[in-house]
Amino acid sequence: MPILSRGRYLARLAETPGDIAAAQRLRALAFHGDAAGADVDAHDGVCDHVLIEEAATGTLVCCFRVLPLPGGAEIGRSYSAQYYELSALKAFDGRIVELGRFCVHPGHHDPDILRVAWAAMTRYVDAQGVELLCGCASFAGTDARAYHDAFAVLKARHLAPKCWLPRVKAPDVFRFAQRLRRKPDAKAAMSRMPPLLRFYLALGGWVSDHAVVDRQMNTLHVFTGVEIAAIPEARKRLFRAMAG
Repeated sequence: MPILSRGRYLARLAETPGDIAAAQRLRALAFHGDAAGADVDAHDGVCDHVLIEEAATGTLVCCFRVLPLPGGAEIGRSYSAQYYELSALKAFDGRIVELGRFCVHPGHHDPDILRVAWAAMTRYVDAQGVELLCGCASFAGTDARAYHDAFAVLKARHLAPKCWLPRVKAPDVFRFAQRLRRKPDAKAAMSRMPPLLRFYLALGGWVSDHAVVDRQMNTLHVFTGVEIAAIPEARKRLFRAMAG
């Protein structure tokens, strides 16, 4: 059964091994440029997978996976915990969902795809009674110089509260909060900010003070959290209207 249907697209949870395999193939294409491969890891078996498809053709145009956690005590099970020291979040008293492997088919550029994805995410979060949405938000490539303005904006406006701040765990990181002293060009910063991270920030999200250099995925990523109670009411109404 679809999570929701909007215009040309519908969002639904994967129901079969074939559904998950289709998501893994799309991830391989989007992340690695490999049209014949599959992007697979151990977390696939413990996550729910959300598929965004063209309603008329069934073509998979976007996917992501979500890992529901009953509370902060379980944060060590998350994908992000491989790369970030998240022990501060063990004190978080509320349901958590980690979102990951978000991608859009590189041959499909309709902005409605993202709108349906955001709406599906909103409906899932509301249905699960989630209080914290988190995950890794990725920048393409591993050269931090291309994103200095974006990282400077994150430092100036969006660092995690000290009570939840992730610490360094990965061997290769860019400590942008320590290293950057520049005044950012806000327009340039937002033009280089990944769409998923822009979505998180629009909801009042916060980020780690460093980016992990992930050479296997050819990305730089920051840990990102959105506390549902802290989302501005106008934003909540907007996204819930999309999901309604």
